Amino acid sequence: MGVDEIVRQLLAVAAVFFIGLSKAGFGGGLGMLTTPLCAMAFDAKVAIGIILPLLSAGDIFSLYHYWGKWDRRNLTFLLPGVVVGVLVGVQLVGMFNTRQMNFCIGLLAVLFVVFQFSKEVIFRAEGAFAPNHLLGVPCGVGTGITSSMAHGAGPIVSMFLIPQRLHKEIYVGTNVLIFTWVNWIKMPFFFAKGIINRHTLELSLWYLPLIPVGVWLGVWLNRKFSEGAFIKVVYVFTLLAGLELMLHTHLTHWLRGHF
Repeated sequence: MGVDEIVRQLLAVAAVFFIGLSKAGFGGGLGMLTTPLCAMAFDAKVAIGIILPLLSAGDIFSLYHYWGKWDRRNLTFLLPGVVVGVLVGVQLVGMFNTRQMNFCIGLLAVLFVVFQFSKEVIFRAEGAFAPNHLLGVPCGVGTGITSSMAHGAGPIVSMFLIPQRLHKEIYVGTNVLIFTWVNWIKMPFFFAKGIINRHTLELSLWYLPLIPVGVWLGVWLNRKFSEGAFIKVVYVFTLLAGLELMLHTHLTHWLRGHF
């Protein structure tokens, strides 16, 4: 196995581990790092196809852990727009070449980090927001588009949920419920457009055993360690991965030369 292949596999393994960790509720927005890392390891479109079945598998563990601890009303506000957004998003995936897709994924990663550091200021207004279709439908459209193109809709859903001032466990459970629906809505469209195919499914199956291992590790880390410092490291890596995909800074070549 050559150095390039070793680096590619390390990036892919890390990406899948992060799915499991994030689905266990550890590391905040850790899952946002998955697609940029996987896009650095594979072609961007292939990466998106590989990740979706793994996300859906991870959702099963999350649903078990947070079963019933959600605000179901949010589905009625978001899902109509999500369906429209997915229809648009899968068409956009076919319109961009690899370089353009990498840029889009990288941009979403960078915007995610900016959002994480600014959300406390953005949502400091007094009083809780009452969810409605007026904002839910456009947020759902944005969720469907960004989730289809890069599995990167976390900030959009957060912008809809955070102002509702939900209890932490209800917030996490609602997030889990929404993305379980979003991921399964995407599935038939990804098959129809060839984003998920025999090749990507074989790769997904190859990495699938890492999901429960990542979930177990996430549960253990939740019990043993504080997330604070770890999350900051995650944000730094997410930012670097996003910039690499946007600017093609040859970070992967540096890794190959040092490991």
